[in-house]
Amino acid sequence: MELDTEKLDRAALAILSLSLHDENRVWKGIDWAITDRLHEKGLVHDPVGRAKSLALTDEGLAVAEAALNEFFSTT
Repeated sequence: MELDTEKLDRAALAILSLSLHDENRVWKGIDWAITDRLHEKGLVHDPVGRAKSLALTDEGLAVAEAALNEFFSTT
């Protein structure tokens, strides 16, 4: 099965945003290939490192909020 990685990345970013803390940090319990793509798109800062969380960029925060509403809003 071929996956739409654009939709997958947006959904992953929305789900990551549910663990938002310290203004722009989220727990990085998600596949590294996804975090790498999000980094390449400028939505998260460099995910490589020992930290258990990663930082969303301002654009990443905006995209995460929009994707959360798009995919998971009940209204």
